[in-house]
Amino acid sequence: MEPSAPEHGGRLDQAIQQWGIPRHQWLDLSTGINPRHWPIPDIPAEVWQRLPEDGDGLPSSILRWCEAPAKARCLPVAGSQAAIQTLPRLRSPCRVGIPVPGYREHGYWWQKAGHTLVPIELDQLRGGDQWLDNLDGLVWINPNNPTGLSLPVERLLEWHHRLQAKGGFLVVDEAFVEKQPGYSMAPFTGVAGLVVLRSLGKFFGLAGIRAGAVLSDGTTVSALAEQLGPWAMSGPARFIMKQALEDLPWQQAAARELAVASDRLHRLLMDYGYGESTGTALFRYLPHSDATRIYRSLASRGILVRHFERPQALRFGLPAGEPEWQRLADALAECH
Repeated sequence: MEPSAPEHGGRLDQAIQQWGIPRHQWLDLSTGINPRHWPIPDIPAEVWQRLPEDGDGLPSSILRWCEAPAKARCLPVAGSQAAIQTLPRLRSPCRVGIPVPGYREHGYWWQKAGHTLVPIELDQLRGGDQWLDNLDGLVWINPNNPTGLSLPVERLLEWHHRLQAKGGFLVVDEAFVEKQPGYSMAPFTGVAGLVVLRSLGKFFGLAGIRAGAVLSDGTTVSALAEQLGPWAMSGPARFIMKQALEDLPWQQAAARELAVASDRLHRLLMDYGYGESTGTALFRYLPHSDATRIYRSLASRGILVRHFERPQALRFGLPAGEPEWQRLADALAECH
């Protein structure tokens, strides 16, 4: 049976139709993207007029940003989604572990390519790692989307060692990784059987330009590049990505601001009686038995969050400024 395509946050057009609220009246907190994006500079006309060129220095900027070793190779791609759709075609059909809950695009494309999915419930992680023995490969999301669960790199390295020893592989999706030592697997790339996906969309708040990167060994990167073909990423996207990755002062300031905002959102949910949440610097994940009613109540007030049915939970992105924070606080008080 053909797997059904996943649904995503950011379905504002659907919400507008369902609730009859004009676009400009919505507070969209459904996507988990930095609401204060990196400021895009003027783009030279020649960037629009010429085909993208590999010699623009972007791969080197990516490797420095990710603190990857000299042996690592990287491929700029049109958002990590391009790699998520293509990587499964580089492997013969096998048994692939997928975290549940997790970003569903991974499972969709591995299954579509003929692989057998093995759901890995997050609760399984408390009982040891024996389940690895039944897998040929594992796709892991670190931090997890939507729960925010983040595993130490030492455990992920052990997983890779065990899988690679039998010819297997580990793919780590780091779309929401934080820029702190010990959070990323990128510094360990460049070896067989390890692939790391990074994205510009979340932390930099630039999801619309579709810019990301794949870090791995030379063989994997070359095979992926052949599958994607030339000009896999637009020239303007490459230009913006290189500038953003080299703007270290903005990155440092943004990391501090996001950490404060995430903690504020956590306390806001607690203060209004919704209980403990987990998450990252970019979102809070709230398991709640009454999630459906809360979701609908917020939507009726023009506030869009992400609703999950199994298990019942909500994911809240960050408001952009004080008027939005106050609007969310008022709505949470009314909904509760």
